[in-house]
Amino acid sequence: MSRALASSRSGDERQPIRLMIVDDSTVARAVLSRMVEGDGGFEVAALASTAEGAIDALATVSVDVILLDLEMPGAGGLKMLPRILDAARGARVIIVSSLAEEGAQVTVSALALGAADTMPKPGIGRFNGKFSEVLLGKLKALGSADQAQVARHRGAALRAMGTEPMQCLAVGASTGGIHALQQMFSALPAELAVPILVTQHLPAAFMTVFARQLGTAARRRAMVAEDGMPLLRDIILVAPGDAHLTVENRGGKAVVRLDRRSAASGCLPSVDPMLTSVADFYGGTGLGVILSGMGRDGLLGAGRLVKAGGSILAQDEATCAVWGMPKAVTDAGLASAVLPPTQIARRVASRAGEQSWK
Repeated sequence: MSRALASSRSGDERQPIRLMIVDDSTVARAVLSRMVEGDGGFEVAALASTAEGAIDALATVSVDVILLDLEMPGAGGLKMLPRILDAARGARVIIVSSLAEEGAQVTVSALALGAADTMPKPGIGRFNGKFSEVLLGKLKALGSADQAQVARHRGAALRAMGTEPMQCLAVGASTGGIHALQQMFSALPAELAVPILVTQHLPAAFMTVFARQLGTAARRRAMVAEDGMPLLRDIILVAPGDAHLTVENRGGKAVVRLDRRSAASGCLPSVDPMLTSVADFYGGTGLGVILSGMGRDGLLGAGRLVKAGGSILAQDEATCAVWGMPKAVTDAGLASAVLPPTQIARRVASRAGEQSWK
């Protein structure tokens, strides 16, 4: 199996989640170790004080999740993150660093490089309480998602792909999605000649930095969506962190309508309202993409889009950080293809017409 967690459990789902803690602070390593081991569902399998030490240890130790600081001697956690991920053999990385403040560029950079999640590290003496509760929740959520992935996807039926030229591309993602988005958009042609909508589960403070980085990878303009904005060709509009990004018909033209009502998924922003509104306005010319993410957000909207004649593409399990959202639409028989992000890009371009490859 491709996931370290799956291989480490070998049929016994009650085994603890194996962790590696990488932090140059002896106190931080000790406090984090006591915190996670006190829960009973985790085992600290390795400790390291540098990123280089972590890579050496991963040659002989198999873990499920790595807690990684960014400020350390040597090359540091962010620069070494790609090498750590290569050495980790499928283990997830959660950044726990004082640099990972809301809105910080380093946070989005770490997520774009492949970190599953980030958390700001509190000062010594403040590791308990809310920090402990949130960190253990993230660890358990990642562990539970991987346990569910042990039951491998057996190949749900795929729907026929629509044939009408695409007039709108809508992409939804959550945990692990920023990395997948970077891969997909980097592989797209420079011109698709359609508006592009993106809903990524992130707090509002991250969105400006996220949009800027996404625009760089996509080689086109990207901005955080505002009410009343027109949907324009090859402009990426990103859902703000405090509202759903939807499409409204104003005199026959598509414009942005931000919606803050509760969504069935409980997410804000949610992929469901975005896909539902694309279905209502674009019908069979709408194309949705569901990338890595926990839970089932996007399932209801995908069903609405398919019913209207549109199509859904889903990221495959092997390349997902968490195969939750793509699995939901795949198992429901809504996907026309289940592929890695770079291959999804080729399918998207094929729906845009031959001119997109010129």
